[in-house]
Amino acid sequence: MLEQLVSWDKELFLTLNNLGNPSWDAFWMFITDKWSSIPLYAALLVMAFYFLGWRKALLLLVSVALMITATDQLANAFKYGFERLRPCYDPELEGLFRLVKASCGGKFGYFSAHAANSFALALFFVMGFSKYFRPLPVFLFLWASMVAYSRVYIGVHFPLDVFTGMLVGLLNAGIFYAIFTRANRAFKIA
Repeated sequence: MLEQLVSWDKELFLTLNNLGNPSWDAFWMFITDKWSSIPLYAALLVMAFYFLGWRKALLLLVSVALMITATDQLANAFKYGFERLRPCYDPELEGLFRLVKASCGGKFGYFSAHAANSFALALFFVMGFSKYFRPLPVFLFLWASMVAYSRVYIGVHFPLDVFTGMLVGLLNAGIFYAIFTRANRAFKIA
């Protein structure tokens, strides 16, 4: 059963990755670059300070930093625990797909930390700020989906790596948003 799932995952990867076109490569490289999201992070930070005040926004900042750290460490534990090769290190796929990046990254790729972190941030801020800005869920989940898909497009993750990362990110967002709200109540931060 697991072998069949991995086989389907590789087939889906090849299909999605080979839909790519060199004229779109720069766009997807921009989307996948962690530094390209800095304006979004800055806007979310401004929103936090504006709607929550500085004390609650600082607590939110600590919660988000802990969430990202936990998500990254969990991704590393999975990568070295499962040791699933990234597409570029898989000898079965040699010459069958497009590696858009100059390098593939680490040898193992299960699960995608990019997908996990982008979905964690999206859900965390949707839970906290949708009431202030109604289009926020659509915008943040579209952004997170694009970041997640970019990992397959550029050839560094399989779809299952990305899907698992999305689920882990959503789960971590729920956990850390609950911690944030409980800490907010416990410390009676206005």
